Amino acid sequence: MSKYFNKIDNGDALKILKKIPDKTFNLVFADPPYNLQIGKKLRRPDNSKVNGVNDRWDCFKSFEDYDNFCKKWLKECKRVLKDNGALWVIGSYHNIFRLGYHIQNLGYWILNDVIWKKNNPMPNFRGTRFTNAHETLIWASKNKNSKYTFNYQSLKCLNDDLQMRSDWNLPICNGSERIKKNGKKIHSTQKPEALLHRILLASTNKNDLVFDPFLGTGTTAVVAKKIGRNYFGIEKEKKYFKTAKQRLEKTAKIEDHYLDTIKNNKSKPRIPFGSLVELGIVKPGMSVFDQKKKVNAKIMVDGSIKYQNSEGSIHKVAAKIIGAESCNGWTYWHYKIGGNMIPIDNLRQRLISQNVNSSKNQRVL
Repeated sequence: MSKYFNKIDNGDALKILKKIPDKTFNLVFADPPYNLQIGKKLRRPDNSKVNGVNDRWDCFKSFEDYDNFCKKWLKECKRVLKDNGALWVIGSYHNIFRLGYHIQNLGYWILNDVIWKKNNPMPNFRGTRFTNAHETLIWASKNKNSKYTFNYQSLKCLNDDLQMRSDWNLPICNGSERIKKNGKKIHSTQKPEALLHRILLASTNKNDLVFDPFLGTGTTAVVAKKIGRNYFGIEKEKKYFKTAKQRLEKTAKIEDHYLDTIKNNKSKPRIPFGSLVELGIVKPGMSVFDQKKKVNAKIMVDGSIKYQNSEGSIHKVAAKIIGAESCNGWTYWHYKIGGNMIPIDNLRQRLISQNVNSSKNQRVL
């Protein structure tokens, strides 16, 4: 398995894919040929040439030929994905609908389509269509029952504590990030690192193994290396492969202690308040207060609390007191230690820590 850790390979993706063992990767990101079908050279109004995508690797004889190619690599990618793995593919209107059709037919389970809205798109020089200002990504788990990774809290933090939406405003790859030789772009469709940073942060964890079957100039591998993910990539074109290799050699990993991310609430162990009573951490008859000590409630033997005519769970009684539909009782209720008011959640966190340390000791033994 170490053969596929932090390596890139120069060759045909389909041929190399067939040699990779089943269930190897946590995530696949694929930026396949778009089959743009550009027949004529594009020119600006001043008659200067537009460096569009007319590379040989993007040309297919027919839609049928392109479909057969896509079905083959998508099928192989599904095979090499772990059971709880996921796939991201990116495309334009030329190919994304065909890809979505094959993805569903092969048994993947589509989770989201994401619109990458480009802040600085190339204009439509002929004025015959709308400016193509976005590309579409499809995010899919290996199957309907896969327990895929989604770092909801990290994405929310990335977005100033707002839920991350499925429309992403990010610039195209430009400026110093755009790799050029003698003033010309090395790759016609180089993706920005910001896009891959968001994708990998959303759907992988530290030390996961990420696979890119169409690596290009190496953006997926570069971002994976930076943020503590392992990577394996395949690139057919030698000049792109060489560029990717050079980029990786220059890329430094972010220091390990800066790679921690916010854990999802769902990943935390669920501990009912009653467990604290059963374990003797809190005792029946103990008083709990609101933060300002205006409310004094008593803990009952079954883990419920009682305040005046209200009784029920820590959440239900707190909600009734503040006149809300719901309330987090763990942060509303406090207990006194030496004159200080401490949230009862502090007791829960101590219990969680004890359980974690206990399980670690059991594994050692």
